Amino acid sequence: MSNGPGAGIPAVSTAILAMSRHLEVRDVLKTIVASARELLDAEYAALGVPDDHGGFAQFVVDGVSAEQWKAIGPLPRQHGILAAMLHNATPERLADVREDPRFGGWPSAHPDMSDFLGLPVADGDEILGALFLANKRCPKPAGDCGFTEEDERLLGILAQHAAIALTNARLYERSRELTIAGERARLAHELHDAVAQKLFSLRLTAQAATALVDRDPARAKDELHQVTALAAEAADELRAAVIELRPAALDEDGLVATLRSQAQVLDRAHSARVTFAAHSVRALPAAQEEALLRVAQEALHNALRHSGAELVGVTLTRSGQGALLRIADDGCGFDPGAVRRAGRHLGLVSMRDRASGVGGKLTVESEPGKGTTVEMEVPGG
Repeated sequence: MSNGPGAGIPAVSTAILAMSRHLEVRDVLKTIVASARELLDAEYAALGVPDDHGGFAQFVVDGVSAEQWKAIGPLPRQHGILAAMLHNATPERLADVREDPRFGGWPSAHPDMSDFLGLPVADGDEILGALFLANKRCPKPAGDCGFTEEDERLLGILAQHAAIALTNARLYERSRELTIAGERARLAHELHDAVAQKLFSLRLTAQAATALVDRDPARAKDELHQVTALAAEAADELRAAVIELRPAALDEDGLVATLRSQAQVLDRAHSARVTFAAHSVRALPAAQEEALLRVAQEALHNALRHSGAELVGVTLTRSGQGALLRIADDGCGFDPGAVRRAGRHLGLVSMRDRASGVGGKLTVESEPGKGTTVEMEVPGG
């Protein structure tokens, strides 16, 4: 790219907008690294976030394949130039990193690097991380550094905005943790009330059966059938609550596998048939995947608890660069207008908030006796 005065500013603006679209820390880190590498036309880029033990809590790379990264081995420790940047918060621009006295070598699978540019990502006095670039794609006469002063200036602007994006993402994740804690407390309260009520009825019915077993065996038998039914309902309540309280395995398994697993568990836990199908779905930013999962859970909760459905189908399909989630049931349905007028919302408000929070759209179609269809569409990341 040309590095004339002002030439890189539109590219910086594009990179800043890309960072601001994401709310998850990991997504922000990956976007910062990819944006920096593209901005300065470098072969390699990395961003390290320090931990409290002399190493890196996170280390994100761009330009290195997954196979290469695996072969390189464990996360690097803070040492040499990396440590200097984290502790002194000073930029480093080197013609050849291998000739610097602080250079301590790298693993055999590590790609060879020469010219180097590194900047701290800081929020006031706090060092949030260090951004590294290596091997600018341009002719390099012997002894000349591929990266220029203009490159350093542009990367400095990007690093300042990266600090803002990273701080915002941390605050968002903390807020979400508090929200999840509140949701878990609410679910625990609901679980206690629902199961306690079922167990109380179960105990009374069992006592009635015991009193009737000698003088009226037929009625005692009816009461015992009721005991069986109440026990089954209590078990359903427990299973459903465990599913809702258990953390979703999005990070490890991805959205498709997580939705499939939850559908299978709900299918076993309830009398209704619960199915799941996915078609050509691509990976999405973490915030969008979580929003889709939470909306699916809320819609499934409504269908299984309130609709009396015999069949609930969940489908996830590709929609442009994004995805379309659909939960359809053959239950009793409802009048959305009447629900709104009555001040009830069946989770619709929170579902719409989750959809709009990631740039998506939620639609609900239902009428009495005709079942319910909930659709959520999100754009690509």
